[in-house]
Amino acid sequence: MSRLTRRTVLTGSMTGLVLLKSTLSGLAQSGPLPGDAIDGFAGYDDDRLYRDENGALYRRRGGQYVPYSGQESYGRPVPGTETEPPRRRAFDETPPPRGQPGQPGQRAMVERPVDDGPIDYARAYAAVTDDPFPVQAFNWKKANPVFLRQEVAYPGRHEPGTIVIDPRAHHLFLVQPGGRARRYGVGVGKQGFSWSGTSTINSKQAWPDWYPPKEMIARTPKLAREVTKLQSGLGVEGGTRNPLGARALYLWQDNKDTLYRIHGTLEPTSIGHSVSSGCIRMINQDVIDLYGRVSVGAKVVVLS
Repeated sequence: MSRLTRRTVLTGSMTGLVLLKSTLSGLAQSGPLPGDAIDGFAGYDDDRLYRDENGALYRRRGGQYVPYSGQESYGRPVPGTETEPPRRRAFDETPPPRGQPGQPGQRAMVERPVDDGPIDYARAYAAVTDDPFPVQAFNWKKANPVFLRQEVAYPGRHEPGTIVIDPRAHHLFLVQPGGRARRYGVGVGKQGFSWSGTSTINSKQAWPDWYPPKEMIARTPKLAREVTKLQSGLGVEGGTRNPLGARALYLWQDNKDTLYRIHGTLEPTSIGHSVSSGCIRMINQDVIDLYGRVSVGAKVVVLS
Protein backbone atom coordinates (compact mmCIF):
# COMPACT_ATOMS: atom_id res chain seq x y z
CA MET A 1 0.00 0.00 0.00
CA SER A 2 1.40 3.43 -0.95
CA ARG A 3 1.79 6.15 1.66
CA LEU A 4 -0.94 8.19 -0.06
CA THR A 5 -3.36 5.24 -0.03
CA ARG A 6 -2.55 4.48 3.60
CA ARG A 7 -3.23 8.10 4.56
CA THR A 8 -6.59 7.93 2.75
CA VAL A 9 -7.59 4.78 4.64
CA LEU A 10 -6.64 6.28 7.98
CA THR A 11 -8.21 9.70 7.56
CA GLY A 12 -11.26 8.87 5.39
CA SER A 13 -14.59 10.32 6.46
CA MET A 14 -17.51 8.15 7.53
CA THR A 15 -18.71 8.20 3.93
CA GLY A 16 -15.25 7.14 2.81
CA LEU A 17 -15.35 4.19 5.17
CA VAL A 18 -18.54 2.99 3.59
CA LEU A 19 -16.99 3.22 0.12
CA LEU A 20 -13.82 1.39 1.22
CA LYS A 21 -15.67 -1.27 3.12
CA SER A 22 -16.10 -3.96 0.46
CA THR A 23 -12.58 -3.63 -0.94
CA LEU A 24 -10.76 -3.75 2.36
CA SER A 25 -12.94 -6.47 3.84
CA GLY A 26 -12.18 -8.63 0.84
CA LEU A 27 -8.48 -8.47 1.71
CA ALA A 28 -9.23 -10.44 4.85
CA GLN A 29 -9.84 -13.52 2.68
CA SER A 30 -6.57 -13.37 0.79
CA GLY A 31 -4.15 -16.21 1.45
CA PRO A 32 -4.73 -19.62 3.06
CA LEU A 33 -4.83 -20.05 6.81
CA PRO A 34 -3.20 -23.01 8.55
CA GLY A 35 -4.86 -25.78 10.54
CA ASP A 36 -8.55 -25.23 11.23
CA ALA A 37 -8.43 -21.78 9.59
CA ILE A 38 -8.27 -19.96 12.94
CA ASP A 39 -5.49 -17.44 12.76
CA GLY A 40 -4.77 -13.99 11.39
CA PHE A 41 -5.34 -10.66 13.11
CA ALA A 42 -6.45 -11.75 16.62
CA GLY A 43 -10.10 -11.68 15.63
CA TYR A 44 -9.90 -8.52 13.50
CA ASP A 45 -10.56 -8.47 9.75
CA ASP A 46 -7.25 -6.76 8.94
CA ASP A 47 -4.33 -4.88 10.54
CA ARG A 48 -5.46 -1.38 9.53
CA LEU A 49 -6.94 1.57 11.39
CA TYR A 50 -9.84 3.78 10.31
CA ARG A 51 -10.64 7.30 11.51
CA ASP A 52 -14.05 9.00 11.41
CA GLU A 53 -14.64 12.71 10.88
CA ASN A 54 -14.38 13.28 14.63
CA GLY A 55 -10.89 11.83 14.78
CA ALA A 56 -11.84 8.60 16.60
CA LEU A 57 -9.92 5.46 15.60
CA TYR A 58 -11.56 2.13 14.75
CA ARG A 59 -10.68 -1.39 13.67
CA ARG A 60 -12.80 -3.87 11.74
CA ARG A 61 -14.14 -7.03 13.34
CA GLY A 62 -16.70 -9.30 11.71
CA GLY A 63 -17.46 -6.69 9.04
CA GLN A 64 -18.14 -3.93 11.56
CA TYR A 65 -16.08 -1.15 13.13
CA VAL A 66 -15.07 -1.26 16.81
CA PRO A 67 -13.37 1.58 18.71
CA TYR A 68 -9.59 1.34 19.01
CA SER A 69 -7.95 2.72 22.16
CA GLY A 70 -4.30 1.88 21.50
CA GLN A 71 -1.44 3.65 19.79
CA GLU A 72 -1.15 4.21 16.02
CA SER A 73 1.87 4.08 13.74
CA TYR A 74 1.60 4.88 10.03
CA GLY A 75 -2.06 3.96 9.91
CA ARG A 76 -1.69 0.67 11.73
CA PRO A 77 -2.26 -0.41 15.35
CA VAL A 78 0.65 -0.89 17.72
CA PRO A 79 0.27 -4.37 19.29
CA GLY A 80 -0.20 -4.50 23.05
CA THR A 81 -1.20 -0.84 23.47
CA GLU A 82 -5.00 -1.14 23.68
CA THR A 83 -6.25 0.08 27.06
CA GLU A 84 -9.82 -1.23 26.95
CA PRO A 85 -11.65 -4.08 25.17
CA PRO A 86 -13.26 -3.24 21.83
CA ARG A 87 -16.98 -2.53 21.68
CA ARG A 88 -18.89 -3.18 18.50
CA ARG A 89 -20.25 -0.26 16.54
CA ALA A 90 -21.64 -0.23 13.02
CA PHE A 91 -21.37 3.05 11.11
CA ASP A 92 -23.52 2.17 8.15
CA GLU A 93 -25.49 -0.94 9.00
CA THR A 94 -27.82 -2.20 11.68
CA PRO A 95 -27.03 -5.43 13.52
CA PRO A 96 -28.07 -8.48 11.47
CA PRO A 97 -30.88 -10.70 12.75
CA ARG A 98 -29.75 -13.48 15.04
CA GLY A 99 -30.89 -17.06 15.37
CA GLN A 100 -32.97 -18.41 18.20
CA PRO A 101 -31.25 -19.80 21.31
CA GLY A 102 -29.54 -23.07 20.48
CA GLN A 103 -29.34 -22.25 16.78
CA PRO A 104 -26.52 -20.61 14.80
CA GLY A 105 -26.82 -16.91 14.11
CA GLN A 106 -28.45 -16.13 10.76
CA ARG A 107 -27.67 -13.13 8.56
CA ALA A 108 -30.02 -11.67 6.01
CA MET A 109 -28.88 -12.32 2.46
CA VAL A 110 -29.72 -11.49 -1.10
CA GLU A 111 -32.06 -13.98 -2.76
CA ARG A 112 -30.40 -14.99 -6.00
CA PRO A 113 -32.19 -16.68 -8.90
CA VAL A 114 -30.80 -20.08 -9.78
CA ASP A 115 -28.70 -19.86 -12.93
CA ASP A 116 -29.11 -23.01 -15.03
CA GLY A 117 -27.31 -21.62 -18.06
CA PRO A 118 -23.86 -22.72 -19.23
CA ILE A 119 -21.27 -22.34 -16.49
CA ASP A 120 -19.13 -19.26 -17.13
CA TYR A 121 -16.22 -19.51 -14.69
CA ALA A 122 -15.37 -15.81 -14.87
CA ARG A 123 -18.88 -15.05 -13.68
CA ALA A 124 -19.31 -18.09 -11.41
CA TYR A 125 -16.20 -17.27 -9.39
CA ALA A 126 -16.37 -13.47 -9.47
CA ALA A 127 -16.36 -11.42 -6.27
CA VAL A 128 -19.65 -11.27 -4.38
CA THR A 129 -20.32 -7.73 -3.18
CA ASP A 130 -24.05 -7.69 -2.38
CA ASP A 131 -24.06 -10.18 0.51
CA PRO A 132 -23.92 -9.15 4.20
CA PHE A 133 -20.15 -9.69 3.91
CA PRO A 134 -18.02 -9.54 0.76
CA VAL A 135 -16.58 -12.66 -0.87
CA GLN A 136 -13.28 -12.31 -2.69
CA ALA A 137 -13.08 -13.49 -6.29
CA PHE A 138 -11.69 -17.02 -6.66
CA ASN A 139 -8.77 -17.39 -9.07
CA TRP A 140 -10.20 -20.31 -11.01
CA LYS A 141 -7.49 -20.08 -13.68
CA LYS A 142 -4.91 -21.35 -11.17
CA ALA A 143 -7.13 -24.09 -9.76
CA ASN A 144 -7.18 -27.72 -10.80
CA PRO A 145 -10.05 -27.76 -13.32
CA VAL A 146 -11.29 -31.13 -12.05
CA PHE A 147 -12.42 -29.37 -8.86
CA LEU A 148 -14.27 -26.51 -10.56
CA ARG A 149 -18.06 -26.47 -10.84
CA GLN A 150 -19.26 -28.66 -13.71
CA GLU A 151 -22.34 -30.28 -15.23
CA VAL A 152 -21.62 -34.00 -15.65
CA ALA A 153 -23.33 -37.28 -16.47
CA TYR A 154 -24.53 -39.16 -13.39
CA PRO A 155 -25.39 -42.85 -13.79
CA GLY A 156 -26.00 -43.39 -10.06
CA ARG A 157 -29.19 -44.64 -8.43
CA HIS A 158 -29.98 -41.62 -6.25
CA GLU A 159 -33.00 -39.49 -7.08
CA PRO A 160 -32.79 -35.83 -8.17
CA GLY A 161 -32.23 -33.41 -5.31
CA THR A 162 -29.92 -35.80 -3.43
CA ILE A 163 -26.40 -34.68 -2.52
CA VAL A 164 -23.81 -37.42 -2.98
CA ILE A 165 -20.28 -36.89 -1.68
CA ASP A 166 -17.35 -38.97 -2.88
CA PRO A 167 -14.55 -38.28 -0.35
CA ARG A 168 -11.92 -40.21 -2.31
CA ALA A 169 -12.46 -38.15 -5.45
CA HIS A 170 -13.12 -34.98 -3.42
CA HIS A 171 -16.34 -34.34 -5.31
CA LEU A 172 -19.87 -33.38 -4.29
CA PHE A 173 -22.68 -34.21 -6.70
CA LEU A 174 -26.10 -32.60 -6.68
CA VAL A 175 -28.19 -35.11 -8.61
CA GLN A 176 -30.29 -33.59 -11.41
CA PRO A 177 -33.07 -35.07 -13.57
CA GLY A 178 -32.18 -36.86 -16.78
CA GLY A 179 -29.07 -38.66 -15.57
CA ARG A 180 -27.13 -35.47 -14.92
CA ALA A 181 -25.50 -33.92 -11.85
CA ARG A 182 -23.95 -30.65 -10.83
CA ARG A 183 -20.47 -31.46 -9.52
CA TYR A 184 -18.31 -29.39 -7.17
CA GLY A 185 -14.83 -29.88 -5.76
CA VAL A 186 -14.67 -30.25 -1.97
CA GLY A 187 -12.26 -30.64 0.91
CA VAL A 188 -13.04 -33.53 3.27
CA GLY A 189 -12.00 -34.96 6.62
CA LYS A 190 -8.35 -35.67 7.25
CA GLN A 191 -7.15 -39.03 8.57
CA GLY A 192 -9.07 -39.95 11.69
CA PHE A 193 -11.89 -37.52 10.96
CA SER A 194 -13.47 -39.04 7.85
CA TRP A 195 -16.99 -40.48 7.97
CA SER A 196 -19.66 -41.96 5.74
CA GLY A 197 -23.39 -42.57 5.83
CA THR A 198 -26.71 -40.92 5.08
CA SER A 199 -27.96 -37.73 6.67
CA THR A 200 -30.52 -34.97 6.08
CA ILE A 201 -30.16 -31.22 5.72
CA ASN A 202 -31.87 -29.97 8.87
CA SER A 203 -31.25 -26.25 8.27
CA LYS A 204 -29.50 -23.79 5.96
CA GLN A 205 -27.72 -20.71 7.23
CA ALA A 206 -26.10 -17.69 5.58
CA TRP A 207 -22.94 -16.37 7.27
CA PRO A 208 -23.64 -18.40 10.41
CA ASP A 209 -21.88 -18.25 13.74
CA TRP A 210 -19.56 -21.20 14.31
CA TYR A 211 -19.57 -23.17 17.55
CA PRO A 212 -16.58 -25.52 17.52
CA PRO A 213 -16.91 -28.63 19.71
CA LYS A 214 -15.15 -28.49 23.07
CA GLU A 215 -12.83 -31.25 21.88
CA MET A 216 -11.67 -29.09 18.98
CA ILE A 217 -11.01 -26.14 21.27
CA ALA A 218 -9.06 -28.41 23.61
CA ARG A 219 -6.79 -29.76 20.87
CA THR A 220 -6.32 -26.36 19.17
CA PRO A 221 -4.91 -23.90 21.73
CA LYS A 222 -4.98 -20.93 19.31
CA LEU A 223 -8.69 -21.53 18.79
CA ALA A 224 -9.33 -20.83 22.48
CA ARG A 225 -8.06 -17.28 21.88
CA GLU A 226 -10.45 -16.70 18.97
CA VAL A 227 -13.78 -17.88 20.38
CA THR A 228 -15.97 -15.52 22.35
CA LYS A 229 -19.21 -15.87 24.28
CA LEU A 230 -22.09 -15.83 21.79
CA GLN A 231 -25.80 -16.51 22.16
CA SER A 232 -25.38 -20.30 22.15
CA GLY A 233 -21.97 -20.70 23.77
CA LEU A 234 -18.34 -20.18 22.82
CA GLY A 235 -17.94 -19.51 19.13
CA VAL A 236 -16.82 -17.31 16.26
CA GLU A 237 -19.27 -14.81 14.80
CA GLY A 238 -20.29 -15.12 11.19
CA GLY A 239 -18.23 -13.03 8.78
CA THR A 240 -15.15 -12.99 6.63
CA ARG A 241 -12.97 -14.58 9.34
CA ASN A 242 -15.39 -17.41 10.14
CA PRO A 243 -14.33 -20.93 9.03
CA LEU A 244 -17.89 -21.77 7.90
CA GLY A 245 -17.70 -19.14 5.20
CA ALA A 246 -20.67 -17.68 3.36
CA ARG A 247 -23.15 -20.56 3.76
CA ALA A 248 -23.59 -23.72 5.78
CA LEU A 249 -25.87 -26.74 5.47
CA TYR A 250 -26.39 -28.58 8.77
CA LEU A 251 -26.46 -32.38 8.61
CA TRP A 252 -28.59 -34.45 10.98
CA GLN A 253 -29.20 -38.18 11.45
CA ASP A 254 -32.18 -39.65 13.34
CA ASN A 255 -33.21 -36.17 14.55
CA LYS A 256 -29.76 -35.56 16.04
CA ASP A 257 -27.11 -33.09 14.93
CA THR A 258 -24.12 -34.93 13.49
CA LEU A 259 -21.98 -31.79 14.05
CA TYR A 260 -20.92 -32.14 10.41
CA ARG A 261 -21.60 -29.35 7.91
CA ILE A 262 -21.30 -28.61 4.22
CA HIS A 263 -19.91 -25.10 4.26
CA GLY A 264 -17.74 -22.46 2.64
CA THR A 265 -14.11 -22.01 3.55
CA LEU A 266 -11.40 -19.44 4.18
CA GLU A 267 -8.96 -21.85 2.54
CA PRO A 268 -10.01 -22.39 -1.09
CA THR A 269 -6.63 -24.00 -1.78
CA SER A 270 -7.69 -26.88 0.51
CA ILE A 271 -10.33 -27.98 -2.00
CA GLY A 272 -9.33 -31.37 -3.38
CA HIS A 273 -7.56 -32.37 -0.17
CA SER A 274 -8.34 -34.23 3.05
CA VAL A 275 -7.73 -31.55 5.66
CA SER A 276 -10.88 -30.82 7.65
CA SER A 277 -12.17 -32.13 10.95
CA GLY A 278 -14.90 -34.04 9.15
CA CYS A 279 -16.93 -31.25 7.55
CA ILE A 280 -17.26 -30.84 3.79
CA ARG A 281 -15.58 -27.65 2.58
CA MET A 282 -16.49 -25.80 -0.60
CA ILE A 283 -15.33 -22.68 -2.40
CA ASN A 284 -17.59 -19.87 -1.13
CA GLN A 285 -19.04 -19.18 -4.59
CA ASP A 286 -19.81 -22.90 -4.96
CA VAL A 287 -21.53 -23.24 -1.61
CA ILE A 288 -23.63 -20.15 -2.42
CA ASP A 289 -24.64 -21.82 -5.69
CA LEU A 290 -25.44 -25.12 -3.95
CA TYR A 291 -27.34 -23.33 -1.17
CA GLY A 292 -29.81 -21.90 -3.68
CA ARG A 293 -30.46 -25.31 -5.24
CA VAL A 294 -31.18 -27.55 -2.25
CA SER A 295 -34.00 -27.58 0.24
CA VAL A 296 -34.21 -28.36 3.94
CA GLY A 297 -34.95 -32.06 4.21
CA ALA A 298 -32.74 -33.04 1.25
CA LYS A 299 -30.86 -36.32 1.59
CA VAL A 300 -27.06 -36.29 1.81
CA VAL A 301 -25.10 -39.49 1.10
CA VAL A 302 -21.40 -39.66 1.99
CA LEU A 303 -19.80 -42.65 0.29
CA SER A 304 -17.31 -44.87 2.09
